[in-house]
Amino acid sequence: MGQFSMEISSNAGSLLSGNQQARKGQMEKAEQGIWPTKAPLGYLNVTAKDGKKVIEPDPVVAPVVTKLFERYATGLYSLKALTKAAHRDGLIHPKSGNPVPVSTVHTILRNRLYTGLFQWNGRLHHGKHDPLVSIDLWERVQGVLAGRHATPIHSYGYEFTFSGLMTCAECGCAVVAEVKKGKYIYYHCTGHADKGRGAYAVCRRKYVREEVLDKTFAGLLDQLHFDEEVLEWVRDALKASHADERREQEQAIERCQTQHKRLEDRLNAMYLDKLDGRIDNAFYDRMSAQWRVEQARLLREIERHGEAQESYMDDGIQLLELARNASQMFTRQAPNEKKRLLNLVLSNCEWNRGEVRAVFRQPFDLLAETGRRLRQMHKLVGMCR
Repeated sequence: MGQFSMEISSNAGSLLSGNQQARKGQMEKAEQGIWPTKAPLGYLNVTAKDGKKVIEPDPVVAPVVTKLFERYATGLYSLKALTKAAHRDGLIHPKSGNPVPVSTVHTILRNRLYTGLFQWNGRLHHGKHDPLVSIDLWERVQGVLAGRHATPIHSYGYEFTFSGLMTCAECGCAVVAEVKKGKYIYYHCTGHADKGRGAYAVCRRKYVREEVLDKTFAGLLDQLHFDEEVLEWVRDALKASHADERREQEQAIERCQTQHKRLEDRLNAMYLDKLDGRIDNAFYDRMSAQWRVEQARLLREIERHGEAQESYMDDGIQLLELARNASQMFTRQAPNEKKRLLNLVLSNCEWNRGEVRAVFRQPFDLLAETGRRLRQMHKLVGMCR
């Protein structure tokens, strides 16, 4: 029995030692920016030219994973609907060949590794692998998962154009869609009398066809239409304001560059302190990882401000064209695209006894007011002739 116990103790000691060595090896790989274990869906475990085991994008699955993030960031998909779309795109388990469940899709959306950053043993590391999504897209997806940017999805399997856009002006409850006779779409409020304790409120019994709302919203968007003369006038105003915008962007870039250089100087000084033994490796690793993350954020800010400099005029002109043609675009679009356009242009939409009341978001409110005044001027000029 004594010899047997000694063998067990020896084997247990070897096992523990092996586990410690494995954890140490994984930590060393993580500190080098290498994902130290099995690749998640969208990546493959491969051997690099230098002999190191690394991960790289799976040419077949990676585009599907990227599309997962892009779709979910719109707020128009439930996790179940997103998973079905992923199945149509061919997202399956590489070993079993079975379609992935909803839980796997949720895990993918929460995994920071797809941005090029990953956490290991409680610390954030910069991966050397190619990211499949931007940090900005990943953060938008986290917002949708947290319910901050989600669009209500209904169990009918159909994305109704105006669901989630309006409230009832009489009772304040949401206006929802309902399918009748299998094909006709009607909208009504969800109100109850006596603050939810009684029967249906009177306003709930009033239904409106989707085609009526289509025409009503198209009429609202038509208020944004203006002629070529106004377009040229606003273009000139944009050019005049571009100088101020450019100066602000340049100042922001300069501030980010200064902060980035300050962090780089700190990193260099801290490295010398480590070589001289004034700080230990653990402190150096922890602080350098934090400062590298901050440097990466500053570089993204510099890139964003640079892009803003280049796109300011283009975005302004595109915004004008969007406003000018919003009504025509609306009538041609699919239901989900109509909803996105209305969410972009309008806010605080209410259904009030056969009329839609809405507020134009900035800067569309200014364009609508400009168009209204110009129409009044043209009408007065016509009356004076």
